[in-house]
Amino acid sequence: MSRLEAFAVDGIGEVAAGDDLARLVGDAIAPHAPADGDVVVVTSKIVSKAEGRMRLAADREQAITDETVRVVARRAHAHGVTRIVQDRNGFVMAAAGVDASNTPDGTILLLPLDPDASALALATALRDRFGVALGVVVTDTFGRPWRAGQTDVAIGAAGIRVIEPLAGSVDTHGRPLVVSAAAIADEIASTAELVAGKTSGRPVTIVRGLGRHVASLDEPGARRLVRDADSDMFRLGSAEAHAEGYAEGYAAGLAAASGDPALCADREPAEAERVHGDA
Repeated sequence: MSRLEAFAVDGIGEVAAGDDLARLVGDAIAPHAPADGDVVVVTSKIVSKAEGRMRLAADREQAITDETVRVVARRAHAHGVTRIVQDRNGFVMAAAGVDASNTPDGTILLLPLDPDASALALATALRDRFGVALGVVVTDTFGRPWRAGQTDVAIGAAGIRVIEPLAGSVDTHGRPLVVSAAAIADEIASTAELVAGKTSGRPVTIVRGLGRHVASLDEPGARRLVRDADSDMFRLGSAEAHAEGYAEGYAAGLAAASGDPALCADREPAEAERVHGDA
């Protein structure tokens, strides 16, 4: 690759529940002559709106709870409590992705139920309409551990290779690469955000020059980018890890003192919580 081009397109307008998103996106990109190897990048906001994922703002905290599979970290601050959670798709993010930006007053948006399925439906429809092999990436904004600010990442993808394993190749000095893998779909998402911005009202971007990553529609989607539990070295927030370790240590102490390992299952959770809370 020697040249990469990215540009946001106009013509989407406000999206409502039940709208034919493939038609809206197709009409918007048609003047730009979609070509083989293009990647169409769509914000999750318009996908959620078309899929009817809007709720009343008063229900925000309950919506976060409903979307949460696992609480990773919880922090109180001057404006309330921020919850970093894992949702049903495996994404770890603040507030389960529940968001009030770019949505009508008094409402919030939940993430699409299955962003990979949404991307696949859109990619299938656009390929059929234009007769070209293009990819689709559905994006959302994430914070990042150890780094200030946010960046867009891929939460859904279809028709592209979302990751490029480089293990087995060599660097420019001939040294073998062992674990390197480029998160292609995330890099496409952040590239698109640079040209679309957050306030332009242009939720669709075309990225050109990455045709080598466009593939068949049976490629794994963005869920492949979710790190599994066994390889996740940062699965809990610091306070949560401390509490979990304390509970395990307290249970082990009870079992050792009594000589009865079953005491761990019978008494540890409530007793450890009481002692830890008192401390």
